Amino acid sequence: MVKGLYTAHTGMVNEMRRLDILSNNLANADTTAYKKEGTTSRTFADEMSVRMKDSSNYGQPKKLGEITYGVHLGQVYTDYSTGSFKVTDNTTDFALDGEGFFAIAFTDKEGNTSVKYTRDGAFTVNTEGYLVTKDGDYVLNATGARNGDPDEENFIRVDPNAAIAVDKMGYISQNNQIVGTLGIVDVDNYDYLEKYGENMYNLLDGGNRIASGARIEQGVLETSNVNVINEMVNMITIQRAYEAGQKVITSIDSTLDRAVNSVGKVQ
Repeated sequence: MVKGLYTAHTGMVNEMRRLDILSNNLANADTTAYKKEGTTSRTFADEMSVRMKDSSNYGQPKKLGEITYGVHLGQVYTDYSTGSFKVTDNTTDFALDGEGFFAIAFTDKEGNTSVKYTRDGAFTVNTEGYLVTKDGDYVLNATGARNGDPDEENFIRVDPNAAIAVDKMGYISQNNQIVGTLGIVDVDNYDYLEKYGENMYNLLDGGNRIASGARIEQGVLETSNVNVINEMVNMITIQRAYEAGQKVITSIDSTLDRAVNSVGKVQ
């Protein structure tokens, strides 16, 4: 009977954590190029149940069989499928048609600079002519992206007063002259990517950069791959499962109350 309390409790905790992931997806439904997360569930390891205070088997606990104490969150994974494209007609907005990432020279609050990766191509040109993200981090050229080198020599600099044209290979032209190349790379195993924050990814040790076959679309942004309707349906499913766990606990509590205060009452 008490095992049912454990099962219901772990099920409710699991649904709470699933709801946290789902809520984060909904909150980022309008975030450029956001990749939704999903979850898997798995049971706790089976335990061998024994009969307590059993003296009939020469003082050795008698095994009754294997039991499990419920379910818990297994894996939180990221769905890297491409979102739909939205036309902005902004010459510094870019989307990647295919697998790959823009490389960014990201500087943290401590002043440390490292290479991060993003699908968010909502860039702009600052007053010095550098191509930067909306947070002011520098976009790397092809050399910096390929080598993972965030040095200043690999920043993309253009004439802020001249029109910018970028072809599908990433070549940046102004006044009919090539002035730079957008750095696009891919990763051989996405399991080595982790979400860093600010819509960027960090490449973990063991992951390798590889060439990307993605094509660049100018004046276009990739939207998130979150399907709001599906997420809302999943939210209702989670709510129903959580309520079922509540009812199980209430029923067991009522049964225990009767067993202690009525059946086991000393007359």
